Amino acid sequence: MKISKKVAGVEYAIRDIVLAARKVEQKGMKVDYLNIGDPVQFGFQPPDNVKEAMINAIRRGENYYSASEGLKELRVEIAKKENVKGLSILADDVLVTNGVSEGLDMVISSIVEEGDEVLLPGPYYPPYASYVRLHGGIPVEFAVDLDNSTPDIDDIKSKITPRTVAICLISPNNPTGVVFNEPSLKKLVEIANEHNLYIICDEIYDQITFDQKFVGIGKVAGDSPVIVLNGFSKVHLMSGWRIGYIAFNQSSKLDALRENLPKLARVRIATNLPVQYAALESLQGPQGYISEFVSEVKKRRDLVVKRLNSMPGLSCPNPRGAFYAFPKIEDKKFGTDKEFVQNLLESKGVLTVHGSGFGEKYGSGHFRLVYLPNLEILDSAMNKIEEFVSQ
Repeated sequence: MKISKKVAGVEYAIRDIVLAARKVEQKGMKVDYLNIGDPVQFGFQPPDNVKEAMINAIRRGENYYSASEGLKELRVEIAKKENVKGLSILADDVLVTNGVSEGLDMVISSIVEEGDEVLLPGPYYPPYASYVRLHGGIPVEFAVDLDNSTPDIDDIKSKITPRTVAICLISPNNPTGVVFNEPSLKKLVEIANEHNLYIICDEIYDQITFDQKFVGIGKVAGDSPVIVLNGFSKVHLMSGWRIGYIAFNQSSKLDALRENLPKLARVRIATNLPVQYAALESLQGPQGYISEFVSEVKKRRDLVVKRLNSMPGLSCPNPRGAFYAFPKIEDKKFGTDKEFVQNLLESKGVLTVHGSGFGEKYGSGHFRLVYLPNLEILDSAMNKIEEFVSQ
């Protein structure tokens, strides 16, 4: 039986690589999983008041379909959060989704037609390219300076064509930890306005930064056609509960999208209602756990980057946000980045993700690892990587 060419082209390297790890485990080797950026799997949990909010919602009988656009009280709080970051929006400019991934799918399917091009920061989070391809579009990577956390403006301008419909930004970035500064964001908004492009900005890691204050796209958005994607999986430690949102800037250029995209929300009915009450509590309740979480992650980052940069044949830019390192494989003796990752897994039991899974053009020759495990596990994993590159 046939399947569509569109779905056959979908890839997700971060989870696809797990199949290889299972084969290694079947041979009796213990595997250190450094592939998935899920803080909850590594011992970070949402606070008790957030858990209780979901439990209490279930006990109250809040187990029915919510409004398709999301719980009104939650959308009010989300709008407040985004306004603090610089946007000027109302609750009606927010649509609650089943994670950022669903929001991304809704946005891409609403603006991309066959042959349209979408600019992505290289390297990029894999679902961006997958959804663009799934809806008939063509992902186009633009260069980013990983050491200075700046987009290559000239490269972006050179890659805009009559078929370009949007520029996607991920800041802080997955897989590199790059955090765009205010001047860079301003230039990107100016380019988008000049060429009449949507700006899709993923800010899911917005409060996980280490060396500088995060600047949201809202601060420089003005009345530009900016669409913010965000959610509760990372900062608020609610990854398995699957809740995110789309926030539409108040731009007249977004009127058609604002009218039509919610049709997709109605088709899929609604987002889990008890989880929406948990998300509401995560915004209204005490926020101290976030800074504690970020402080712990920074310790892990410092250890991993220092260790990686001391190893022969590797170099690693300092991630400024999120919880990923993206080392470059300088020594050609290891073959391709896929071969490096596969051989590291099979010989040392350390599971990372090949950089080309985040875009062939700018991801090749790198690998990504997650630095969420505790310091002892990370130090042990670094020992194994060092043994591997030194042999």
